Amino acid sequence: MLKRLVRPYAPTVLYWMETEVHVYAFSIAVNVLLAFFPFLIVMVSLCHYILHWRGAEAAIFLALQDYFPEPLGGFIQRNLRSTVEHQGPLTFVSVFLLFFTANGIFIPLEVAFNRAWGVTKNRTFLRNQVVSLGLIFACGALVLISTVLTSVNREALTEILGPNAKISVFTNLAFFKAAALPMSILMLFLVYWILPNRDLPPKRVIAPAILVGVTLELLKYVNGLTWPWLRIKLEREYGPFAYSVTIILWSFLAAMIILAGAEWSARRQTLRESQENLIDSQ
Repeated sequence: MLKRLVRPYAPTVLYWMETEVHVYAFSIAVNVLLAFFPFLIVMVSLCHYILHWRGAEAAIFLALQDYFPEPLGGFIQRNLRSTVEHQGPLTFVSVFLLFFTANGIFIPLEVAFNRAWGVTKNRTFLRNQVVSLGLIFACGALVLISTVLTSVNREALTEILGPNAKISVFTNLAFFKAAALPMSILMLFLVYWILPNRDLPPKRVIAPAILVGVTLELLKYVNGLTWPWLRIKLEREYGPFAYSVTIILWSFLAAMIILAGAEWSARRQTLRESQENLIDSQ
């Protein structure tokens, strides 16, 4: 009974044990650290100075509160507010830095996905940058839509209950999660479908996108439960770099889960093609 339960996941565990997979995951995690703050600056500046929508801006800080427990969440929010106010309206440098650092996330992702799908030739650097740029715009738009939906829901509830009504943090987070989880799954679907250097049937990557999206949501609760112990340990070992190391470690775990989703999807597709070839040969 136990063997039957474990057998479907054994190849993924073995995949996680490969040295190259750890190289890919750490490369993705470091690039996430580089792109994380520029992305927040662009999003908050866009809502604050261009859209002039304080509700959407508040939704971004609500998302940070959901993803990062205190005191890390408060540290990021304080520095983000200070940077946006000091920097002023959105600048070309901020946008360029975001594109430059975010593109670095998709290079190791493409190589890892190609390896999982058995693709022997990666895109050229220029083609990878073009595809990555498209994915950055698509994912950024989905994040903005999620933020707008959260803000609209909150404002609608305020209008129904009255301007003086106090909406609980739990209600705000419920609005955020209702909008964010489907958008996260859609982002994963686009990355799984577009990034590998081969034509993939869209229906083959729907299941892994959903599974990985839900798993990443659950990972946030694991992070919240382990954070008190992890914080003490990292502050003791890394001192002022503890928060940076925290983001890298969490990003590494998330990258490993995303890579596992690609491996699982590719393995299912390979098995399906083998069965179809066997039937055709008979």
